Amino acid sequence: MLRAIVIDDNQEIRKKNCTLIKTHCPNIMVIGQAGSVESGIQVIRQLSPDLVFLDIEMPDGTGFDLLQKLSPIHFKVIFITGYEDFAIKAFRFSAIDYLLKPLNPGELAEAVKKAEELMSKEIFDMKLSNLFMNLERPRNLQKLILKTADRIYSVNVQDIVNCESDKNYTTFHFINSPKLVVSTHLKEYENLLAPFHFFRTHQSHLINMAYFDHFIKTDGGNTIVMKNKTTLPLSVRKKEEFLLLLDHLSQNLEF
Repeated sequence: MLRAIVIDDNQEIRKKNCTLIKTHCPNIMVIGQAGSVESGIQVIRQLSPDLVFLDIEMPDGTGFDLLQKLSPIHFKVIFITGYEDFAIKAFRFSAIDYLLKPLNPGELAEAVKKAEELMSKEIFDMKLSNLFMNLERPRNLQKLILKTADRIYSVNVQDIVNCESDKNYTTFHFINSPKLVVSTHLKEYENLLAPFHFFRTHQSHLINMAYFDHFIKTDGGNTIVMKNKTTLPLSVRKKEEFLLLLDHLSQNLEF
């Protein structure tokens, strides 16, 4: 059983969340509560929990401030937020669990299950470090956590040339590093990387437009050539959208 603390500046929300945890997470025992960064630090130091349900925005700071003041972290964390903002993107890039308010019982139970099964402290520390870097770095210099069959990597988004789908797997190709294969659908990365100028050229291919070199029109099909000389197909249904994108580029407009 995991011993947990719930930290949220709203007393009613804390009460509701504690009730949900008790009802839907039988392996979790709530041993304490707090309503601010400073009181949260005190309770964590006093009770040494296994798991902390941590609100992001509080009157005297953020959940991130709390973690940085307690570093190194000796407990697992599930973030809770009421805002769909940049921090959400950082969580997804860092493969760290978060829940949106109001809590959904099913999502709560799933997040707790992941926390119970969480791998080593060293790997969680790596994810947390990745999260902090993404929150501090410029938007175009983000890091992405990738989990292969036997390792977890933190990679620079700007170093990804293209991603290739093979059923339930996605292969990442980099400009100066060996490829990595992860057991996640390409669609998830398409949504995650779209704001960083990645384009889905084909059912099986996602490219970083920063590495696009030229486009070849042929009767038998259409081919995209990347700066590293990799050739990739462009599907018929994507051709018009891609040509519009190239037209914007030729006019030196931001896309």
